[in-house]
Amino acid sequence: MDFTKLPSILTPDLGLLFWMLLAFLVVLFVLAKFGFPAIIKMVDDRKNYIDESLKKAHEASERLENIKQEGEAILQDAREKQAQILKEAADTREAIVQKAQEKAKSEGARLLSEAKAEIEGEKQQAIRDIRAQVAELSVQIAEKVLREKLSTDAEQMKMIDRLLDDVTSTN
Repeated sequence: MDFTKLPSILTPDLGLLFWMLLAFLVVLFVLAKFGFPAIIKMVDDRKNYIDESLKKAHEASERLENIKQEGEAILQDAREKQAQILKEAADTREAIVQKAQEKAKSEGARLLSEAKAEIEGEKQQAIRDIRAQVAELSVQIAEKVLREKLSTDAEQMKMIDRLLDDVTSTN
């Protein structure tokens, strides 16, 4: 390939190379003086922003984990308190049932003793009534027997003498 026949843009001469190098150095100097620091500053700011965002996200994640743990602890505590309240309620219920049973037993015993006392009183009253009736019947029978035996005056006098003799002999 023959390079002499190529267009001049592809094969620049020394003067053009010098001016292109000078323009490149000026642009490079301006970029190095003003552009690169601004770009580096923006990249560093962006890096710092991303780092801080990651740090905040990590802190938020840790806080969220702490909150989850606290929530679990609170939930566990609530479950324990619920179990304790249910146990206390069951104990209270049992105590109330036991107290009611004891009260029912004592009330039943009291009613039973009252019924027994009432039955005993009625029994004693019935016995007194029967005794009174027996005594009255005995007196009536004795009266009838004595009337028949002592229908005459002589028999009456004989009976009186015999009773007097019994009384004096016992004394």
